[in-house]
Amino acid sequence: MRRRLFITGGACLPITLFGITTAVTAAPDIAALQSAWREFLPTGSSEIRATPRLERDPQEWRALLPVGAYQVLFEEDTERPFSSLLNDEKRAGIYSCRACGLALFTSAMKFDSGTGWPSFFTSIPGHLDTRTDYKLIWPRTEYHCVKCGGHQGHVFDDGPAPTGERWCNNGVALDFAAR
Repeated sequence: MRRRLFITGGACLPITLFGITTAVTAAPDIAALQSAWREFLPTGSSEIRATPRLERDPQEWRALLPVGAYQVLFEEDTERPFSSLLNDEKRAGIYSCRACGLALFTSAMKFDSGTGWPSFFTSIPGHLDTRTDYKLIWPRTEYHCVKCGGHQGHVFDDGPAPTGERWCNNGVALDFAAR
């Protein structure tokens, strides 16, 4: 038995993304979600990667962010599990980088992993960079916002269909805007 609870076959789940509601049996269709990601493209761009890099020195980030958010985003700290209100957030909306405001996830990508951190089965393409982290000796994949470089969390391979990924995010590194 898997230690996480996911949507199982036969369950019908209503998904609302950008004002469009559809009934989904089992996991959402990635192709359907991708069409909604187009609104995050920079004006006049055909490539999400065109997001310009935002450079600030550490003192500027410290002045703009609460201590805990700064420590997670720019010192790669981790918040305590079950400490973020975003872990239980159920409304439709967008999850953005707390430092720079770049949209990283939608509520349609979120699931309850039972880990104590907001978790997503995929991300908005091109808005996160990954690299290997060896801080706990064994390799893990960590991810950062492409716009400001802020550390968000780690990706694991124990997530639900259709990707099998769990993008485990520090809630203090995110802002949520309900739609």
